[in-house]
Amino acid sequence: MDKNQNKLQPSYSKLGAWSYSIGTSIGWGSLVVTSNAYLSKAGPLGSTIGLIIGMFVMLAMARNYGYMINTFPDAGGSYAYVRDAFGYDRAFLVSWFLILTYIAMLWANATSLPLFAHYFFGDMFKFGYLFTILNYDIYLGEALLSIMAIMLLGLLAMRHKKTVNRIMIALAIIFTLGISFCFLFAMLRTKTDFKPLFAMNDSHFMQIVRIACISPWAFIGFENICHFSEEYTFSRKKIYSVLSIAVITTTLLYIFIMFLSVSAYPQGYANWYEYITHLSELSGINGLPPFHAAYYFLGDTGMFVLVLSLFALILSSLIGNIKALSRIFYTLAKDDILPSKFAELNDRNIPQNAHGLVISLSILIPFIGRTAIGWIVDVTTIGAIIIYSFISAATIKMAKEQKNKREMASGIFGLCMMLLFGVFIVVTNLMGIGEMEIETYILFVIWSVAGFIYFRSVLHRDTKKRFGRSIVVWIAFLALILFVSMLWLMESSNNATAETISNIQNFYSSNLNGPTIDAFINSELSTLKNTNITHLTMIMSLFAISLIMMLSNITVITKKLHHSELELLNIVEFANTDQMTGVKNKNAFSEMEQNINAQLANGDQENFAVIVCDVNGLKYVNDTFGHKAGDEYIKSASKMICDNFKHSPVYRIGGDEFVVIAKDQDYNNRVELVEQFNELSKKHIATNEVVVSAGVSEFDPSKDKVMHDVFERADALMYKKKMELKSFGAKTRD
Repeated sequence: MDKNQNKLQPSYSKLGAWSYSIGTSIGWGSLVVTSNAYLSKAGPLGSTIGLIIGMFVMLAMARNYGYMINTFPDAGGSYAYVRDAFGYDRAFLVSWFLILTYIAMLWANATSLPLFAHYFFGDMFKFGYLFTILNYDIYLGEALLSIMAIMLLGLLAMRHKKTVNRIMIALAIIFTLGISFCFLFAMLRTKTDFKPLFAMNDSHFMQIVRIACISPWAFIGFENICHFSEEYTFSRKKIYSVLSIAVITTTLLYIFIMFLSVSAYPQGYANWYEYITHLSELSGINGLPPFHAAYYFLGDTGMFVLVLSLFALILSSLIGNIKALSRIFYTLAKDDILPSKFAELNDRNIPQNAHGLVISLSILIPFIGRTAIGWIVDVTTIGAIIIYSFISAATIKMAKEQKNKREMASGIFGLCMMLLFGVFIVVTNLMGIGEMEIETYILFVIWSVAGFIYFRSVLHRDTKKRFGRSIVVWIAFLALILFVSMLWLMESSNNATAETISNIQNFYSSNLNGPTIDAFINSELSTLKNTNITHLTMIMSLFAISLIMMLSNITVITKKLHHSELELLNIVEFANTDQMTGVKNKNAFSEMEQNINAQLANGDQENFAVIVCDVNGLKYVNDTFGHKAGDEYIKSASKMICDNFKHSPVYRIGGDEFVVIAKDQDYNNRVELVEQFNELSKKHIATNEVVVSAGVSEFDPSKDKVMHDVFERADALMYKKKMELKSFGAKTRD
């Protein structure tokens, strides 16, 4: 078998990475929803300022992602970074919302294709009426259009990676140039002054704040390319610039679309604001401001360019989300969260089964309607806060370990902004001025409960005992479920109360018969009471299921940890074992040193020698090939040490420093073993294999009071050997 089989292969250029980043973050909503979502709330100037503020927040997130990509260049992106920084429990939580975020965007853009066809080609797909769900009519023709798009693009992606990459680049260039062309032409020919510059429903400051706090969600998906970090054809050090250019390009396109939308409006309206606030009363391209403006200034050419741009936006979003999900599923399967078959690669080194899973999960979605999908998409707002917060926290942790103050500051900024946005969303919804529908809350709770249930199956398959080590994160998650549940209960209760009051007022104004009014009021109050009881029962039931599942999961974890006395000993061993190399760690070394010092104090210590080993060139490997290669280098060094000193305990006491306590047979042969070891390192210089310097010193009862005295002599001899190996061409940190 080819040594490269079962490995993802490089195929993404810088231009390709840019196209995936921008193509996934911008979709149907950018041209169709933006005018209503932003302009009606803050006007062109308020929206622009808010978007620019949001852009700087996302540039910080781009820096965090760039740092994590270089630190942990693994497929799976956000999941892999949190896993390596904080462990598997938090990583599972992130992956659960990561899946929801990408799949919701995929579904939203797939089901926008029938709307695209309806707006620009009439009702050609409105055939085979099936049913109405949540006031949305489902037609067989429209459902088949969405399904065929997902299947065709999914099948293409699982067989032709390079072709899909070229298509993605072409699509990104098409919509970038198309939108820019229409914007520039409109700006040259428009006679409007764009007034009012702000909306008329709030203070200018609050309008800017509102847009600034919701604008980051316009960029969701820009981090798409972190899931392909094993597949770049360029240096990972350049990924931050690629992400930054994508964020800036996305911001400019949103601004272009907004100003294009207000550059022209139909006759009968005094200004753009009056036009935007009455869009629901209009049909055809008049109901789509950017398309109306493109047609107004450029006629059929403008319409063609913008329609082509919108079609490219939809297709690029579909491809980007399908590819990202396939890499997430691939990584989850490698970690046994999903069945292992989804980690298998086909003859072109593409995770074909993972692509198939994406298609399978999406095949029936067009039958639930756009209304429900809209609620699901709103859940991604909460999910994105969770994901971006964890990425920022992981950046802080890794930067602190590496003493990188600049990256640590970026992580702190990103985490603070995510927490601020989360508070803003909660407060605005508590005040009744938020953007989320109450159904979004209940969907979040349902998805979270499903996560608890699925995590139980993960625990059962967890033979390596990687999960269940962080109970705190699940308690915090349970508290979040309870909090969101209470928000939903409060919102639904307020809505039910408002509806009851409205019904009573309407009845009272049209019926003046006293007893009849009393009976009606009692009936309405009874209905309100029953509604609130139903909602409370639903919330308490979901919370009870979450609590039961969490306690059940804790029970499973406890049984595993207390299965036998050997298991308890393994836990102690785990605390004294270096997880990367499998040798003893610094904690074990400290305990051993205390024991030896105690024996020396009592005068009953047997002869021993200390061998200090230091890995040459680790910094060079990290800087040149990345930390993953550095980790492999350390593992090779550890194996080299253990193979040479087979009868002595080995300790890893630093990033590149090991200590061997030679006793018995190894003590008797200490000089020969160290000379043999150093000669092997000298040979490795020529073969580019791992090089380790070693120095040895034995315990001298006449002058050594504590073990550290022996250690210092061995360390000095090791350093002399390091300089000698450097003269032969070995890399050092000097």
